[in-house]
Amino acid sequence: MAKAILVLSALCSILAFANFAQCQEAFKVEGTVYCDTCRVQFQTRISEYIEGAKVKLTCRDMETEKVTYTAEALTDKNGKYTIEASGDHEKELCDVGVVQSPREDCKDPAIGFENSRVVCSNNVGMHNPTRYANPLFFMKKETLPDCKDVLDELGLFPLEF
Repeated sequence: MAKAILVLSALCSILAFANFAQCQEAFKVEGTVYCDTCRVQFQTRISEYIEGAKVKLTCRDMETEKVTYTAEALTDKNGKYTIEASGDHEKELCDVGVVQSPREDCKDPAIGFENSRVVCSNNVGMHNPTRYANPLFFMKKETLPDCKDVLDELGLFPLEF
């Protein structure tokens, strides 16, 4: 009986260590990129997801502001991207941002909305290795004709188009 308890205890210790060794030292950052077809800086029912947009994750040291980690990805046909981030970035600020749009008619960055902050650390109370960024977007050069109706539906006062 004592031998069985010892073996069971050793097995539990090994499993606990294995679980500890698998602590998330890798994260997935997921998000979307869309075309703001009305140039209103938020998603509407006529916004279009962008396939092939380039996004970049950049982590910077909080004190020195030096770049410590970068990774890039492209969006799929649904405007979704996944960036693999390795390592724990507890003492860093990480942002994912738009880099380039493949669409000539929708490549104007929205000043002040180019990035989304994401946390890439285990030491923040989140137990899921996937981090979700706010949607990112580019603005269309010319608004779509349906924008006035869309904004009226939302109860926004008429804008000049």
